[in-house]
Amino acid sequence: MPNRELLTRKAEQLAGYRFGLRVSERGVVASVGDGIAWIKGLPSAAMDDVLEFEDGSWAVVFDLMAQQIGAILLHQSAALTAGTPVRRARQSLSIPVGDALSGRVVDPIGQPLDGAGSIEVAERRPLDILAPPIIAREFVREPLYTGLRSIDSLVPIGKGQRQLIIGDEGTGRSAIAIDTVINQRGRDVACVYVLIGQKRSTVVSTLETLRAHDAMSYTTVVVGEAGALPGLKYLAPFAGCAIAEAWMAQGRDTLVVYDDLSTHARTYRELSLLLRRPPGREAYPGDIFYLHSRLLERATSLGQAYGGGSMTALPIVETMQGEISAYIPTNLISITDGQVYLDADLFAGGFRPAVDIRRSVSRIGGRAQHPCVKDESGRMKLDYLQFLELEVFTRFGAKLEAGMEGKIRRGRILRELLKQERLAPLSPECQLAWLIAFNEGLFDAVPLDRVAATLQGLFDGWSGRSPGMEAPRALWVDSLQRWFETHTEAVHDPAA
Repeated sequence: MPNRELLTRKAEQLAGYRFGLRVSERGVVASVGDGIAWIKGLPSAAMDDVLEFEDGSWAVVFDLMAQQIGAILLHQSAALTAGTPVRRARQSLSIPVGDALSGRVVDPIGQPLDGAGSIEVAERRPLDILAPPIIAREFVREPLYTGLRSIDSLVPIGKGQRQLIIGDEGTGRSAIAIDTVINQRGRDVACVYVLIGQKRSTVVSTLETLRAHDAMSYTTVVVGEAGALPGLKYLAPFAGCAIAEAWMAQGRDTLVVYDDLSTHARTYRELSLLLRRPPGREAYPGDIFYLHSRLLERATSLGQAYGGGSMTALPIVETMQGEISAYIPTNLISITDGQVYLDADLFAGGFRPAVDIRRSVSRIGGRAQHPCVKDESGRMKLDYLQFLELEVFTRFGAKLEAGMEGKIRRGRILRELLKQERLAPLSPECQLAWLIAFNEGLFDAVPLDRVAATLQGLFDGWSGRSPGMEAPRALWVDSLQRWFETHTEAVHDPAA
């Protein structure tokens, strides 16, 4: 009997306790090197799972095999070696988003790189999510001004468009992207600039340029520099996209620059080959097209019922000797809504930005232009292309009719007007001013060697005093004619 009472008392005591079992899988590092870790164990691990190592390193699952898994390292300590225990973090890869990132420089996992302290945010967003469905999208109608005459007039870009910037190294691809970011100052467009595999000197130069032109106040820079782990360089464009996407979901207009996706493709090829994936064309894995299309499809213009925000993507890709039919350029041309092609010969000849109008195209076209700009630049591209064909005959000393000579002279004037210095983007009013002046023939009497100076004088005198984009064309013409009459002497006589 006493034994029964004792057992009853013990049972009552134990009933007051709650027992819980916490089961966690443990794996072990089989080998590590070149930014890759091979891990044995963890049978429940899935693609894109975050893994934590006992030494403090962490990685993300990138390849699943029968006996082991491959992971790309995102943080690696010197103590990480074969035999290090590893476990699943039970979380997906995400990055902090929100207004706290505006003006900051971060790595692809959201760690600050600018020495300005930690980033306190209440929201995180997965790096890789599905693109908005078709029903949530709206037609691209609003212009996104780059401030570059050759692009805004002949190859216009709209908010929500994906416009490829393509050309050889050293032809000014990044310069166009930086000018576009600088031109968004005061336009309520949140910008994200993604630097993928760039040298530290290039990163510093880009940051200094943005700061010098007061563009960092609305820009977030995501850096996966050349010396970073391959996994960070691979994740950089997805991180930049997620940051911009969060602002788009709030109804804001955003611009994201991927500089550049050729380096990103090479990084992905490196990781894939290290993980023993079968190579395809040019040794790239077969899903490289899907990788980039999944990224760029997230750029769009949302309907008002879904917030009305937009994300404009400017991916940059490198060509070799002007070869645009290589694998990666071909893929990106087919994914995007047009391309701005930069030609090395034009660049060497002093035509800058070196936009090759013959190979550049915008599939959105005039639908994203202001109606006034669209009317003025309607036939300009076609007339310029005809001029380039006609100019070929002048090289042989052929005698041309007076009408042909007039077209060639106007074409040469237009070529001078399309030249533009770096870091000098134009307002829409200045864009409209030179278009109307050219179409009205006001530059016809200006010597070719004075066109650039006359144009700069027009912009200097026009700034802040234009009739406005919605003013009648007759008012613009009258104002421009009076300006040219006033400055006729200075146009013909540089000493005046």
